[in-house]
Amino acid sequence: MNSAILSQDGRVVIPKKFRNKLEIKEGDEVIWKEEDEQIILTSRRQELERAERFFGQMMADYAGDSLADELIAERRAGAIYEHTSHG
Repeated sequence: MNSAILSQDGRVVIPKKFRNKLEIKEGDEVIWKEEDEQIILTSRRQELERAERFFGQMMADYAGDSLADELIAERRAGAIYEHTSHG
């Protein structure tokens, strides 16, 4: 277990081994979130990579055509329907 002392103005130093592990340096943006009454600290870069993996997996599981092509086709079909049903 690791610990640090909270300064009077609420600052805590992240130990070097954790900064190295997160690949963060002075000036980098870090992100924290609360989970199960704990604070989870990560880097902005890691959160972006996590999101890319998540959406990459979603797209890998998607077996259809291009989502943009499907949307265009649906809009065209809707426009044709509108035109033929009101004409």
